[in-house]
Amino acid sequence: MNLLKLIFSSPRYFAPALAFASLNLWFGTWAIYIPIVKNSLGIDKANLGFALFFLSFGVFSVIPFASRIINRLGVGRATWLGICACSIAAILPLLAPSYVGLMLSLYVFGLSNGFLDISMNTLVTEIEKEDGKNFMSAAHGFFSLGGILAGLGSFLIPVINYPVFHMLGIVLVVFFINFRFRKHYLMIRAESVPRNGFSFKGFRTLFLIGAVSFLVMGGEGAVVDWSGLYLKEVSLAPELLWGAGFLAFSTTMTLGRFLGDGISARLGSVRVVTFGALIAIAGYLSILSASTVMAIIGFALVGCGFSVIVPELFRIGGKMPGVASSQGVAFIAGTGYAGFLVSPPVLGFLAEDFGMPTIFWTLLGCAGIILLAILRVGAVQDQVG
Repeated sequence: MNLLKLIFSSPRYFAPALAFASLNLWFGTWAIYIPIVKNSLGIDKANLGFALFFLSFGVFSVIPFASRIINRLGVGRATWLGICACSIAAILPLLAPSYVGLMLSLYVFGLSNGFLDISMNTLVTEIEKEDGKNFMSAAHGFFSLGGILAGLGSFLIPVINYPVFHMLGIVLVVFFINFRFRKHYLMIRAESVPRNGFSFKGFRTLFLIGAVSFLVMGGEGAVVDWSGLYLKEVSLAPELLWGAGFLAFSTTMTLGRFLGDGISARLGSVRVVTFGALIAIAGYLSILSASTVMAIIGFALVGCGFSVIVPELFRIGGKMPGVASSQGVAFIAGTGYAGFLVSPPVLGFLAEDFGMPTIFWTLLGCAGIILLAILRVGAVQDQVG
């Protein structure tokens, strides 16, 4: 909690954390209006799903170029550019006059989201290097907090009754707050690394971390999509508790991220990810007991375990020897997004053929792979050291 006091008392740390909260506040506000956009354009679920693909496509499109742009502009300016781009792009999907317009606007929104995500994670990595203070996990906690604030904003839907006004209000408030604090990071540049292009051969450890990112984010996506249905169909929970698993997961995820940096400073990133994987394994075993109470506890444990892993992966990737921080962050972001998007439909096919518990048996196996992979990363780092 001392770190939270530091963030709120020092603009140098609050300004980047604000960018994290802003990104999920924009995205979450868009998300609560998806049903209204669907109805207003008269499209079905299949068409909506295809349109949402363009959001993901936009994110992936920027990943190969983000590092070069960040290094040329400077990571501080790149973060501010991302905030400006998101401020404009967030409104576009709600203004889309047609289905094609929706797809194009979601693509632009995805581009800006992906660029800001990579820029702000690189920014935090560079500040951590300069100051010797860990606050990556807390910054991701602010991201989770932004999603919570966006969710609370859903209560304003019947009051405002016009999605564009709601989003415009969010955009203006968030933009001007970020404008006020941008000077505290605007001139920060990423440390230059003398290298001749990106060599796949020399970055085995980074690829291993990317694989962990893929599996962890895949697990997060699976919990978001399948926790409610699991409680309903397998645990036979009453309707009142169908959302309890996701709530427990989200709560421990947020709290864990606010506490993770202090633990990381004492134990180191590899040990933190190791303990996180062990907690997630315990969580999946609890979920698979099929008891409603134990399943909800299990979702809470998975959220706790995963809460510290992704921030630590960004921290490790951003400090890899011989790799520019922006490139390490972009690679981990790309693999993580891939896992988040790919896992829910793949696991859905497994559930259809082999039953709902198969999803969480698969995720338990993935958590075991995460544990083995991070132990391997630790062994490699010890050899290098």
